[in-house]
Amino acid sequence: MTRRITWTLLVLTSVLLVLAVVPLAVSMTARERVAFRDSQRAATRVIAAAAEEHLSDRKPATTMRQELAAAARAGDCAAVYDASARLVAATPCTAAQGEEAEELVERVLAGQEPEPPENEGRLLTAEPAGEVRAPSGAVVLARSAAPLNARIAAIWGWSAAIGAAGLAASVLLSVRLARWVSRPVSRLDAAARRLGEGALDERAEVGGGPPEVRRLAATFNTMAARTEALVHGHRAVLADVSHQLRTPLAALRLRLDVLAAGAEDDTATELAAAQEEIARLSRLVDGLLAVARAEQATPRPVAVRVDEVVAERVAAWSPVAEERGVRLTASAGPALSAALGAGHLEQILDNLIANAVDAVPEGGNVTLGHRATDGLVRVRVQDDGPGMSARAKAVAFRRFGNPEARGTGLGLAIVHRLVTSNGGTARLEDTPGGGLTVVLDLPPWPED
Repeated sequence: MTRRITWTLLVLTSVLLVLAVVPLAVSMTARERVAFRDSQRAATRVIAAAAEEHLSDRKPATTMRQELAAAARAGDCAAVYDASARLVAATPCTAAQGEEAEELVERVLAGQEPEPPENEGRLLTAEPAGEVRAPSGAVVLARSAAPLNARIAAIWGWSAAIGAAGLAASVLLSVRLARWVSRPVSRLDAAARRLGEGALDERAEVGGGPPEVRRLAATFNTMAARTEALVHGHRAVLADVSHQLRTPLAALRLRLDVLAAGAEDDTATELAAAQEEIARLSRLVDGLLAVARAEQATPRPVAVRVDEVVAERVAAWSPVAEERGVRLTASAGPALSAALGAGHLEQILDNLIANAVDAVPEGGNVTLGHRATDGLVRVRVQDDGPGMSARAKAVAFRRFGNPEARGTGLGLAIVHRLVTSNGGTARLEDTPGGGLTVVLDLPPWPED
């Protein structure tokens, strides 16, 4: 953002400077040229007036020679010609003589006003001595163009310096303006990103930038504070509900255990059924709490070694699988890292392995595998159990959505929530030959 604002202001300033400075310099250059030529023509007319007195009025040439001497001292070259274009008098230098000078004299004597040419860095001017239509002679004056060129160079030099100074000032101002606008926005963006990653105590700075950005930061802080209060209140309610539900359930289970210890026949059977319902209710409460925690999870991604976690969970669940006569294995795969919340992959795999081990009959197989595909880390949990119907798979990731679930029906809902909150996807497929395969596509950890 800073770069875009800076470049926009620089381009705009450059265009304005070019449109302002260049025409001004061109105008001043033209004015200097006109002033230089007018000054040269005025000096030529002074000599022409003195030459007219000598050529037309037959007065002594003293005044004419004095003007020629003054022109020579000023660095000019001048020559006086009579009506027949014959040289009458001249300064020591001969720049006012030659073919070009003679051509100018002929035009002046013919009553024309020729455009003064430039010859070897000198400008030539010619003026009639006397009347324009019937001159008694002509005067040619050659003046060096070096002073004019120096003044023109100075004009363009100062124009370039002013343009450079304006551009430098524009750079400084545009950079400061861009930073003044973009820095608060960047800080606000970073604060929003950290809040989205789970840092609920994150707040944006309100003390800098334009008023609109400061108001936006203040609004963001208000929203963040309310979100933090809401989430903390939600967590407090969950903790209270957990405590309030688990305590009476535990007390009820103990009383049923005491009653079952002295019961016989039908009474014992009824008490055993009641104990099973209490155990099921306890599992249901635990599952609901787990789903609620998963739904409010806002993970801050860390690098998780998928191959290591898969091997650890297989090792941890192998005794349970062996006890139930199920073969739990992990296929070999590459060393891959995924960007997940801390502990989330372990929780995901625990739910999937528990569901698979419960679903697979004795003698069945559960296999975990992982690989990289299409820029993602793919994890598969495959079993050869009874599988799921198409209707059950369509609602399996909803809470209590699977009518065929043997347990609480919350395991896959927890898995789906944890996977999607980390930016991944989860889907169910049929295992070739029968069974169910859960496919997880997880975001990879960026390599350095």
